[in-house]
Amino acid sequence: MNKKIGKLIVTMFGVGLIKYFPGTFASFVTASIYCFFYSIKLSYFFLILLNFFLFIYSVWTINSLKGEFSEIDAKEIVIDEFLGQSIPILFFYMIFFEGSVSNTFFFIIVFLSFIGFRFFDILKPYPINYVDKNMKNGFGVILDDLIAGLFTLIVLYVCIIFYGQI
Repeated sequence: MNKKIGKLIVTMFGVGLIKYFPGTFASFVTASIYCFFYSIKLSYFFLILLNFFLFIYSVWTINSLKGEFSEIDAKEIVIDEFLGQSIPILFFYMIFFEGSVSNTFFFIIVFLSFIGFRFFDILKPYPINYVDKNMKNGFGVILDDLIAGLFTLIVLYVCIIFYGQI
């Protein structure tokens, strides 16, 4: 593995090197990317494959780069934010893509997903905090954000059903 390429990917091409709030900025960049993809109607099948590849590659790369960062879950590593933020957004992307929901409504859902994901990623309720504290490897770095993304998806989906929007 080329360490430079690995670092570029796990830092989201330098987004993780931003001095203040790199995780929040990475989540914002992720949300913006999905809004762009939705507006050009990029296939969600491609996005699912991309996320699967990034998950496998990132777990392996984070483990391989041990010692290159100050800690295994260094603030510079933000690919986990991309993957976690992708869970709720990609779910609604798939649902709305087939139904031809307006870009505006999708953007609102993406914004709410961003807020929800940051809430769960920062507060780390159980089991997110357990994974964060006890799994000190590439899989653990990614898994806590995947759980935060899943929590966001569940809360947002229940709210949408409750308010009758889907």
